[in-house]
Order: sequence, then structure tokens, then C-alpha cells
Amino acid sequence: YVFFLQESMHAYAANVYTSVVEELMKGKHRKFIAVEQEFFRLWWDAVATDMHKQQVHQLLQEGRLEFVIGGQVMHDEAVTLIDDQILQLTEGHGFLYETFGIRPQFSWHVDPFGASATTPTLFALAGFNAHLISRIDYDLKADMQKNKKLQFVWQGSPSLSERQEIFTHVMDQYSYCTPSQIPFSNRSGFYWNGIAAFPDPPKDGVYPNMSLPVTDTNINLYAQTMVANIKERAAWFRTSDVLWPWGCDKQFFNASVQYSNMDLLLDYINKHSDEFGVTVQYATVGDYFQAIYNRNLTWEIRDSQDFLPYSTEPFQAWTGFYTSRSTLKGIARRASSLLYAGESFFTQYVRKHPASSICKCRALRQLQSLRWAVSEVQHHDGITGTESPKVKDMYTNNLMYGMFNVKKLMASIIMDMNNAKKNGEVYSSIYINDSGIPDVDQYVVVYNPLAWNITTFVAVSVSHLEMSVYDELGHSVPAQVQSSAESHSTYDLYILVEISGLSYRKYNVKPLIGKQSAFIGRSVKYKRKDVTRANQQNRQLLPVVNNCYQVLFDQNTNLMHSITERESNQTVQLTQEFLEYHVNGDVMKGPISDNYLFAPNASAVPVSKAVGLEVVSGNLMTEIRQYFYSNVTSQDYIYAVYTRMYTVPEGYDGKLLCHRIEQEYSVGPLELNREAVLRTSTNLNTRQLLYTDSNGYQIQKRPFKAYVNNAVARNYYPMVQTAYIEDDTTRLMLLAERAHGVSSQGNGQVEVMLHRRLWNNLQWDLNYNLTLNDSSVVRPVIWLILGTKSVTNILYRTSGLALEHRPVIMFGAFSGDKPKLPGQLQQNSVHGSPVTIPPNLHLQTLSIPGWRYSSNHAEQVHSIRLGKQKEGDADFSRVLLRIRHLYEVGEDPVLSQPVMVNLKSLLKGLGSVMAVEERSLTGTWDVNTLKRWKWKTARYPSKGFSNSTETSENCIVTVHPKEIRTFFVYFQGQ
Repeated sequence: YVFFLQESMHAYAANVYTSVVEELMKGKHRKFIAVEQEFFRLWWDAVATDMHKQQVHQLLQEGRLEFVIGGQVMHDEAVTLIDDQILQLTEGHGFLYETFGIRPQFSWHVDPFGASATTPTLFALAGFNAHLISRIDYDLKADMQKNKKLQFVWQGSPSLSERQEIFTHVMDQYSYCTPSQIPFSNRSGFYWNGIAAFPDPPKDGVYPNMSLPVTDTNINLYAQTMVANIKERAAWFRTSDVLWPWGCDKQFFNASVQYSNMDLLLDYINKHSDEFGVTVQYATVGDYFQAIYNRNLTWEIRDSQDFLPYSTEPFQAWTGFYTSRSTLKGIARRASSLLYAGESFFTQYVRKHPASSICKCRALRQLQSLRWAVSEVQHHDGITGTESPKVKDMYTNNLMYGMFNVKKLMASIIMDMNNAKKNGEVYSSIYINDSGIPDVDQYVVVYNPLAWNITTFVAVSVSHLEMSVYDELGHSVPAQVQSSAESHSTYDLYILVEISGLSYRKYNVKPLIGKQSAFIGRSVKYKRKDVTRANQQNRQLLPVVNNCYQVLFDQNTNLMHSITERESNQTVQLTQEFLEYHVNGDVMKGPISDNYLFAPNASAVPVSKAVGLEVVSGNLMTEIRQYFYSNVTSQDYIYAVYTRMYTVPEGYDGKLLCHRIEQEYSVGPLELNREAVLRTSTNLNTRQLLYTDSNGYQIQKRPFKAYVNNAVARNYYPMVQTAYIEDDTTRLMLLAERAHGVSSQGNGQVEVMLHRRLWNNLQWDLNYNLTLNDSSVVRPVIWLILGTKSVTNILYRTSGLALEHRPVIMFGAFSGDKPKLPGQLQQNSVHGSPVTIPPNLHLQTLSIPGWRYSSNHAEQVHSIRLGKQKEGDADFSRVLLRIRHLYEVGEDPVLSQPVMVNLKSLLKGLGSVMAVEERSLTGTWDVNTLKRWKWKTARYPSKGFSNSTETSENCIVTVHPKEIRTFFVYFQGQ
């Protein structure tokens, strides 16, 4: 972990902050902007001297050092989940506000590969006054530039529209780096500190590629070059203010040589401003936006259309990274989900067990290790898969370490609470391994992290076929055991669990006693079929049925044939196959695919000529196992699909369970330069229109665009959680637990890219080891939901969250005597009555952040001025609560209604609520004092400040469609 970060800190990052702070102190006119807090915090904690720290405070007060965005990282916008974007932003903002009393108000999202419509909404909710992006389609940018349309007011959310709009600036074709071509030298210009050298800075301070220093002989040439570029850009914008970015990636590590040359050049231009027709000054992003705002122009409105996908040239579509390093994408989401569970679990524990035996400060550090790991992997070269293997390993190790810490914390909380109950139940241990039950007669502890009741199956690995499962009262629990698809020595035990919101239950798994045994799944294997020679005439169809669907398999091919939704009696012809795009890796032969780019040579090719089928059926579920071989005689399969359908017994609420067809895939190892997709083809007349989600927050419409070049790759979109196709009556919905690229390459089709393995000889990729030779096997999960639009509308939001936040499973063993089963405990909620919220709301956050800052801004600033914000114990009395409305205006007649929530009664299970403060998204503003700039538009001509939310009276809040509301909650007795 430390290695890669330390290497970057050592090579350049620490020097950036040290030398920039020192240089800013030498000239009152000098300025600088900084974005990512992860590197800054490492410098602040480990490198900065007391003198540096004092200077940073002064520079921030003078507005000469400006933090923009202020998250831990500059997050990716295509493949990240809204929860994780909010987390990493909150993590950075909390540090900045606690340490300096400052709150970033501008964005600088210059490097993510495409721009999502969720981002402007989040940045507005965080209190930003303006948003800045750069990477959008090359042809679109050229058009906007020509027509002076690079600046607009963006209403990213259809439901929140002008209430959370934000002024947005798109950088012109030169993007965010200083243009380095200078006509009077073959060396690059304007980069006097050269480029960073790894792993060690050069002893003599001479870096590679240092620009020609400014001298009396060349200063006029430098000035002419700079002015010409400024004037070229001025023509593309509506005001005479030009943003001229000075710097690039890994720059300013030797700030003194940068600033001394810049000073000479700026002075010279300003002395000759009559001749040049421009004046220049150092500025921050805030200075620039303030200048634009003061012009008081009327701006065009952009609706919720995003800027994805992103292409830089006709054959360079950046749609490969939607799938690159699928394993990392999966771990990042698993970690995020575990963090969500751990936060609410710990919050309840602290509230209910103030005199606990667990050290709260240590527990908070365990949570923080995972907060940091989940935050950093959201980086636009993290979860995207666009990093070298070494850096990927760093991200993975940090995530695994954080997950281990949080599981350890959850296990120790369960031990502590059960041993505190003194009901004869003494745990000797809680296992947190993922492999299954180490021995028979164990407890399985299952925590439901969602704030509503769930009925679902949890799967654990066991060593016997004949088992019984009991709940806390000794009642038998429905379960099914069957041979494992993966291993010959173990069995899979599926337990039907019914758990209230934010509660856990304990299930005792024993070898068979009496007749209350788990159902046994019986397996039938069918002969491998040659799909190329299948007889279409006398089709034999094999039905698999539950209460919601009948799925037919074609026994001539062993492929899926159709699905009937039983309530509406609608049948959709539906077949699934794996295909591979063959791609080029030789730059001499044409466009290449790499970590970023997807450049298919031709249409995708079917991969398997033969399919094997096994059906395992029992009373509770049927698992259909399909194995895909390259031909009839191949030994090993390259692909497999495990499809599960559930039958829920009487007396259980099985609506969500019954309505999903759960699929798990096994893909890989692939051959080199192959990109694997699962294509689902239906007879729905979709007109090739696809819908995909934007960061798990809202849905975007994706009509197929017939580009002249590269149409396959340019019609790929990111699917973070959801994608669907539909005709006039029926919708087929896909829900995912990690991000994938998704596309509709034909009418009635949806294909999901599951895995990529590439090699190329592009020098840049080789230098940075970005060749994606990923030989792993990936195991993604997708849930299918089929039904009428109205039925799927009700199901897919809650189902998507149920997939995202599956129950957390731990195992327990006893010490000493077999305990008597406690009689009084039906639900072991970590508190009395669980927190339950209506089905159209989601409890987005319930956590104890631990920040020590005052929520009164004047007080916070005052204590920092007095130097009182030094180390102290974390604050455990402040609970951070976020509630999100899941629906858009008009999406559903009932679920799209505003919801009134009484926070006191919602949280009464945690204690008696004493005070509630409504805050901005990341917690640093009191919403009553947050006055964002209101930009003039044709629709809303008056300019002023926008105040977004109606405040909550006596803890009753009305949550409107798509709102995310953030609160600090304080309880009595704290």
C-alpha cells in the first residue's frame, strides 16, 4: 500500500506542496489550486513542518491557495456508484473543514473520461457555485467551441431541475494542460521544471525535458506565443476572460523555477499590454468563475443529457474501461457494501451500548481504514482499471485490509453484545472467513444492512448433505442443500432468511437430527449439444417454473428459449450466448484496444459450438448450470452460467425473490486480445433503444447512433447498477453488482461486456504497463427481471439495492456447554425496534463520522484561528444521516410522491432524538446559510442566490423525488 503512494510522494508529490507553499510566500501575486486530498493529507501529516502548516493557513485565508473539489480523489464519473462518490467527497471535505474551516466551492473535474449527469447534481448539493469539465467527445467539443457554447447552466437531474442546477464550463480543445509547442525551440515550452523522474528525484536538480528558461533574448517570443494562444481561445467564449491553465499532470514539483519564469513572462506581457491587447494575472478557479459571474450574462440551459461515452478521435472510443479489471471493480463494490453495513452496525452499537467493552476510537480507526480505501479507489485511474498491475495491487490490498478490519469490528460487536446478555450463550469466536462453516453445529450470523425487511436466501458452504437449520427459538428454517457447482468436496446450503431492517439473526446449522432436514437439490445432467447442428424442427423444451416465471430451455441446444411472466401471461423469446470481439494490439496495423479504449475489428464472434446442461432442483430453488465449450470434444469449458430461480414457501414475503432470475457467470481465462460479452437476444421490438443508469442515481436514455466510424464501440455505455430494454408493454431489466460496458447492437438485444484480456505495443502503454494482460477468471452476478413497465418500476429500485447490499454473513462457535436457545429473542436488532423506512426512500447513510468540527461556522473558524483544532478525541455524539428518494417525478403514480418522514420516530430505536440539523451533502454547510450563486438563464432571468431546501420543522421532513437530504442527529444522554 504504502509503497506506491510513498514512491509518488518521494518522486514528486511531497515536493509539489513543499515548494509551492514556499514559493507562494515569496510573492503576494502568486496563486495555486490543489484538488486531491489524499496526497495533501499525506504531506500534511508526514512531511509539512509547523512553519509550512502556518503558511498554508495564511495562504488559504488570503485566497492564494485554493482547494477545488476537495474530495480524497478526482473520482471517475462513468463506473462509480453515487454512494462512493459522496463518501470520497465527504471524506475530503470533513478533513478540510475540520483543519482549516474552509469549504470548496468550485469543481475541477478535468480528467475523468466523459462526464456524467449525476456529478452536477452532487456538486450542487455539496454547495458548489460552478462546475468545470474537459473530456467530452472531440466532435461535440469542436462544435460547441465554434458556436461559443462551452459554458451553460446544467440541470443534471430531471426531477430536481433548477433547484440543483450548476453553471458548467467545458475546457476548450487544449484541455487542462499548458500547450507546450513553441515555434522558436524544439524543446517544449512553459514547463521549466521538466517532467518528474521516478523513483528518485535527480541529485543535481536537472529533470528531463526542462523548457528553455525565459531570457532577455527569448522573452518576446515566449510572450507572443502565449498571447496568440490566449487570443485563439478567447474567440471560443462569450466573455473576454480566458482561463489559461498553467501546469499539467505531475507538475510544480520544483515550483521556484516555474514561478520565477512565469513572473518574468507575466510582467513583460502586462508592461506591453497595449501592444499585445491582453493583460494577464495569476488566478484560482474561483477568481475565474467570479469574473464570469460578475459579467451578469444570460446562459443557456442544458438538461439531464450527459457526456458519455467519450471519444478522442474517430477510432478512439474510451468505452473499454467500463469493463477493464472486472475483479477490481467487483472488490471495490463489495468493500463499499461492507462499509455501509459496518457503519450502521457500529452506529447502533454506540447508541445502545455506551458502556461497551470495545474501544470506540480503535473501532473508528478500523472503519476509517475502509473509508480511505473505498474513497481512493474511486479515482479516475482506480476503479476504471486504467492503472498498472502494481497500482491495482495497492488498491486491492488496501480494500482487503479495510474489509478485514470492518469484519473484525462487526464480529467483536456481536461477541460483546451476546456475552453482555448473559443468557448462557458464550461465544468462543466469531469467524469472518468467507469460505463457509468450518465444522458442523455452528451459528450463522446474518446482518441485514438495509432499512427495510428482507426475505432472501444466503448461501454457505458446508461439508455434509444432510443438515438442519434452526432459528433463535429452535424453530426449523427452510433451507436447501445441493452439490456445489465449483467444488466436489463441499455442498452449498441455501438458508431462507427473514430479517428486519438493520438487524441481525442467528441460525444454528446442525447435522441431521430427526426429520426436520433441509431439502436436498437433485441433479440431472443432460448431454452436451452441438449448437451449430441443432435441429430446429422437433424442438423439445424443458420448463423451469416458479410462482412468477416459466423459463424454457431448448434441449436441442441447451440454451434458454423463452421466459413467460406468469401474472401477465406474456412470453418473451429470449436466448443468451457468449461472444468475443477480436481486437488488434499492433499499432502498425490500426486502432488498438487497451485499458481505456475499445476498438473492435469486426462484429463479435460466437465462442462456443457446444453447450452442456445440468439442472439441480429442490423445493426452494432450481439452479440451471450451463457450460460453454469451444467444441463438442473440448475438455474444459471457458464460460459457465448458473441461473437460479426461487420458490418461496407460504407465509413468507417472496415478492422480490420470486421476481428475479439470478445469474452468476464464470468467464476466463480469455485468450489474448479478446473482449467477452454476454448477448441476450429477445423478440421485443425495442427499436435498438437502451436505457442505462447514471451512477446508480438516475436513468439515461441511450438511442443507437449510426456513426460512420467505430459505431460498435461508440454505442457502448457504462452500466453501474441497471440497464434495460423494452417494447410498448414489456421490459427486460438487468441489475449488476459491479460496473460493466453495455450496448444494444441490434433490435431486441442487450449485450454486457464481462471481461477483457489485451496486449498492445503502443509505447505509452508499455511505458506505464497499461496492457491489460488480465488472465483472471471473473464471476460477476446479474439479476434479470421481466415484466410490465409498471411492475418492473416497483421492483427494480428495491431489487437493485438488495443486490448492492446483500446481507453480511459471519460464523460463530460456542465455548463450553451447549447453550439453551434463548427464548425471548425473535430479532436481534442491535437495538430495540429496527429503523424502517418506506419503499421509495433509501437510508443512504447512517454513520458516526467522528469529526470534531463545530457545526456552527463562526465558532469553527474562531477555534481554528485560536489554534484549538489540534488533536482531540473523535466526536461520537454526532450521527450522520442521509435519506434519498429513489424515484423521479412522474415515474410511478404512488412511489413518485413526496414522503413525509418524522425523524424522531424513524430513529427512536437508536434513542431519543434531541436535535437535528440539516446540512449540505458533505455535511460542511448548514443548509440555512448555504447561498449558492444563481446564474441567469432565459427561463429564470433574475440573478441572485439559490437556497435549495425547505427546512425541517420539529424533525418532520418532506422528501421530494430524487432528493438526497443530509442531517446531523444528536441524541439525549450524550
